[in-house]
This record gives sequence, structure tokens and C-alpha cells, in this order.
Amino acid sequence: MLDSILTYVLGGLLILASVIPYLRRRLRKESAARERFENLKISGLQEATTMHPHIDITLCIGCSACVKACPEEGVLGIISGKAALIHGAKCVGHGLCATACPVGAIELLLAAPGRSAEIPVLDDRLQTNVQGVYIVGELCGQGLIRNAVRQGATVIENIAAILPKHKAEFDVAIIGAGPGGLTAGLAAKQKGLRYILLEQGEIGGAILHYPRAKIVMTQPLDLPLYGKVKLTDISKEDMVTLWNTVIKTTGLVIQTGEKVDTIVQQDGIFIVQSTNQKVQAATVVLALGRRGTPRKLGIPGEEMEKVMYHLIDASTYSGMRLLVVGGGDSAVEAAIGLSIQSGNEVTLSYRKDTFSRIKERNRMNLEQRITNRRIHVVLNSEITRIDKQLVELRSGDVISKLPNDYVFIFIGGEMPFAFLERTGILVHQQVV
Repeated sequence: MLDSILTYVLGGLLILASVIPYLRRRLRKESAARERFENLKISGLQEATTMHPHIDITLCIGCSACVKACPEEGVLGIISGKAALIHGAKCVGHGLCATACPVGAIELLLAAPGRSAEIPVLDDRLQTNVQGVYIVGELCGQGLIRNAVRQGATVIENIAAILPKHKAEFDVAIIGAGPGGLTAGLAAKQKGLRYILLEQGEIGGAILHYPRAKIVMTQPLDLPLYGKVKLTDISKEDMVTLWNTVIKTTGLVIQTGEKVDTIVQQDGIFIVQSTNQKVQAATVVLALGRRGTPRKLGIPGEEMEKVMYHLIDASTYSGMRLLVVGGGDSAVEAAIGLSIQSGNEVTLSYRKDTFSRIKERNRMNLEQRITNRRIHVVLNSEITRIDKQLVELRSGDVISKLPNDYVFIFIGGEMPFAFLERTGILVHQQVV
């Protein structure tokens, strides 16, 4: 009897010896997560600005799988036994958290918590209220390249399954050559559909405008006609190279420099008017993305060739006088990238009094560059004029003239919702 009691006591002590340290570690982590959350809440950085994980706490079991899966340290944490978005502004939308969650408690949403985002009205086949017009990719309210690829292939399967007889030149017109549009084109070619793929810029879509070496994909893909892509941690440059290889291998035909202005339905056929042509299609797939056309300031001199709205490769600029306009992560990252290059004089102009919504990493790097006098920041300022060798900045009643070689403007984009409305597509507000 005594031996049995001793056995139970020893067993209990061994269990406690392993459980208590675990509980202590968990409590320490939770305390640290709560402290980070409260600190970041002061500057608003706990909120996501774009794509982010939305956690259903009624389903969450607090297993920390999402925290461990996230490649951006500090974005997620455990508070009160449930997963929580700690540093939302740092989230880049990898989506690995949603994949890792064993109970399906996480989904990726576009709207920031407590805010709303315009999302087209779609059915379960990704078809809009305009029958025959489909939408794939980021415009649906879901980020990630793998989502766009999956949607592009699925939509074409749906179209091929129900395509009626028609007299149009093409079975499907695909607008946009980002991941969703390219995949839709590959699937259409694989299905033997007559397709036309139009892109207003260059092949790759929004990926081309990401910073150099930015990781854009972290999971394998399966592309129609091409097969499995098993690479992970793919940078922007690797992804562009991959798309070019896929296009060359499969013979996919893409027409670039063709901005679509209008889509009108006549007698059951869609008339698609682009920059240089007018075509007819039985169905339309929109893979436009949400960036849209870069927003402009509307000031004298903005039409000059020295004015840029994207920074593709900072290393091509050295020994120059540069002005960056904007207060978001894109503007700050551009200023930091340009300041690293030899001999550059970089000025960052922002119309507000603080950079309240940038990622913590960018904040720290910016402060370091300011301290080292590599970046000169002018807050509460607006650019009023651009000349060949000068720019004018107004701060209050003071107007300064700065020597300048290039101007980079990062003030967002004109979202494509006006185009959707002209096409007759309904949108609604997604609120979290």
C-alpha cells in the first residue's frame, strides 16, 4: 500500500516538475506579448493596414501553431490563452498562420480591424453580379500569390464547364498579368480556350513594384501546363524570373501596354476596349490587383521624366539629390534604400507630424539614418512645384527650394473601383 502511495506521489512530482516550468514559460511569453501589444497600441502599430489574419477566438485553442509559423517575429502572440494580433502593422500577409492553424480559426482579410474595405460582390464561383465577369486575386479581398494562382485556375475551370456557344472572337478576355491573370491564361491555354491576356504595364503585376529582394512567396505552387514549383522563400526577382521561364516554356501569349478602359456588354458579348484595340469575348476575368494607378499630387512639373512612382532598384541611383514624398512603409523603405547608396542626399517629405503607421523595423532604420544624417526628414510639409533642377517644399508659411535630380512619390494608388462601377459590378464594405 505504502509503495503504491509513494509511486503516485513520485509520479505526481515528476509531472509537476515538467508542467510547472512549461506554465511559467507560457505565462512569461503571454506577459511579454501583452506588454508589446499595449506599447504598440499607443502608436497604432497593433493594427494591420492591409492583409492580416483575423482570429476567431471562439475556435482558437491557444496552441501557438500560428505564432511559430509566422516568419515575421512579434506579429502574433498568445494573450489570455488565445492567439492575438500583436504587431499588425508588421504583418506582410504571408498567410502561413492560417495554414498552420489546426482548427481553422484564422482567415486572411483585407480590412484592418474596426475598419472597412471595398470588396466586389462575388458568388462561390468568383463571378460578379455581371454574369460572365469574374474576379481573381487581391481584388477579391484575399492576398497571397498562392491564392491568386488557385483562383485563376479555378475560374477558368468554371468557365470551361459552362461556356455557351457564342460568336465572339475570344472565349475569355483576361485583364491583368499578375499571378492570378497569368495562371488564368495558362489554364485557358491548357483547356483549349481562345483567350486574350491584356496587361497595362509589364508582366508580373504588382510584384514588380515591390522592393528589391522582398520575399513574395513562401510555399510551393502548382501551375497549369507547367507543373509544380517546389521553391520556397522566393524573392521578387526569383518570381519574375520564374514567370518569364513559365511563359517561354508554355508559349503563353501576353499583350503588354494595353490598359483596358471600358468593358461593355452587347447582345451577350463583352466588348473590351483597351489602349490599342477593341476585342469581343464571351467571358471576362479581372485580375487587376488593388494598387491601381499611382495617385498623383497634381502640381506643376509632375509630368517630368524625373518624377517616379515606384522604386525598383535603389542601386541605380548614386551621387544624386533625391526627394521622397509620403509617410507610409513604401516611402520610408524607398528613402532608406536610396540613402544606403553612395553619395546620395535624401530628403523625406511627409504632410503629417509623425510616421504613425509604419512597421517598427522601418521606424528603427529610419531613426538610425536620421541620426547618421543620411536622411533629412521634413514633417508637416507639402511639395508644391517640381522644376528641372529644383523642387519647392512648403512647410507652414515657409517655402524652401531644394536642389533635386529625382522625385519619388509614394502616396497610394487610385483603386480600380470606379472602373468596376462603370462595368456594372457591385461592391460592398468588408468590416472586421
